[in-house]
Amino acid sequence: MASLQIRKYEDDDAETVKEIFTLGMSEQVPSFFTYLLKQPVTQMVLMCMFCSLMASSKSFLLPILAVTLLLAGTRQLVVHMLSRYIEACLRTDFSNIGEAFLKQKDSCFWVAEVDGRVIGFVACQPAEKAPECLEMKHINVRHSHRSTGVARALCRTVADFTSERGHAGVTLYTSMVQTNAQKLYEQMGYEKIREFAAPGFIFKVTNFVMFEYRLNLQRDGEKDK
Repeated sequence: MASLQIRKYEDDDAETVKEIFTLGMSEQVPSFFTYLLKQPVTQMVLMCMFCSLMASSKSFLLPILAVTLLLAGTRQLVVHMLSRYIEACLRTDFSNIGEAFLKQKDSCFWVAEVDGRVIGFVACQPAEKAPECLEMKHINVRHSHRSTGVARALCRTVADFTSERGHAGVTLYTSMVQTNAQKLYEQMGYEKIREFAAPGFIFKVTNFVMFEYRLNLQRDGEKDK
């Protein structure tokens, strides 16, 4: 891969960052959809619908059509939920990145650039539930540049920034379907410290779980002080 440069966000990066974020989140539709299909609740509904319609119609065609339509509806539900999340983030964190991150204490936003093209980004800000830590947010890399070390470099940038400012560690949140991200975090020394149900009726019904990870940056000698 060509030389990778990680630099602070500039206003000219706004549209590219929004594009990468939107594409990255949209790419998670298959993972979320597959997860929903594996849930007992979903499988039970599909089975009951199929058996009921087959018994009443005495035909395979109607139940197959009904299940197909239900699957299509489930996928659209996933698309809708992710679209709402994307829109909410674009209205808040991404509406004015400079104001939200660069002008706030202990906050920053970096982009990863290769050959003058922005191919990823990451942000951090003080963690609400752990005042001694900073929280890593919105890490994302273009699909074409994944598994090339870009995400790892962005994670290190956040860790270095956090350490330089004397904070005890870095926290982050990820979902149970983001298995590749979890592997990366664990390889870099992050520990899973909590799991909890994601907010929302659909997530609770399907037992959708979020994970909180933490990277401890304190040396043993510092912990005892």
